Amino acid sequence: MQSSENKMALSLHFRKYGDGTPLLVLHGLFGLADNWQTFAKQMAESGFAVYALDLRNHGSSPHTDEFNYSLMASDVMHFMQEQQLKSASVLGHSMGGKTAMQFALSYPDMTDKLIVVDIAPRYYPPHHQTIFKALNAVDLDTVNTRSEADKILAGYIDDLGTRQFLLKNLYWKGDKLQWRFNLYSLNNHIESVGEEIDADSNADMPTLFIKGEKSNYIQQNDYQDILRLFPHATFATAPSAGHWVHADNPQWIFETVKNFLQNTNSG
Repeated sequence: MQSSENKMALSLHFRKYGDGTPLLVLHGLFGLADNWQTFAKQMAESGFAVYALDLRNHGSSPHTDEFNYSLMASDVMHFMQEQQLKSASVLGHSMGGKTAMQFALSYPDMTDKLIVVDIAPRYYPPHHQTIFKALNAVDLDTVNTRSEADKILAGYIDDLGTRQFLLKNLYWKGDKLQWRFNLYSLNNHIESVGEEIDADSNADMPTLFIKGEKSNYIQQNDYQDILRLFPHATFATAPSAGHWVHADNPQWIFETVKNFLQNTNSG
């Protein structure tokens, strides 16, 4: 199974910060590597080589109709082979957290430590319908400025921060605005984004699950499933943070992740 998926692996775009102990950072749905730039720079100053990846169908990485967590984990494995990294610690947020979990379960020998930010392994029903409606309402054949796009998005999305997060993905391709993410494929595979992460075996590397205090993505009844798959998991709650922990409490997540990586012995 892995060999066929490896053949379908894509070469991912990335940004590298610093030199030292390798740490991969995997963004969430509609995100891109640059979302984690502040965190990556701080970690680089603390002795880490941080590789912030654009996952498939996001950022500057290739677009494809194939989209599931096994394939996304094989993309990460392929990236590590390209960079000649025998192993690394992996941090993932939301969709990137599910990718990180799948990677750790599929390639435990390549995973030094695992950090999962505000997501559990369970199935999540589609809950981004409003965002998809908003994005599909933006006609890039006629929209010529970000402010025009923002006005359309505002008809569906009240929260300015969410709109700004999405608008970071708009870029000029020639004389026309385009989305960096593959809206068509993500729309078609929204069930896959929420799919459960499961395995017959567990992954025994040191693992940290981070929950946003104001977020409901990780519930009390998720802990049993988490510990079944990741028996060495520990848990931390980010004060005053919602789902976007790295945006809501950046200093806390930097210090918490740095301390976990520096002070936890590898399994």
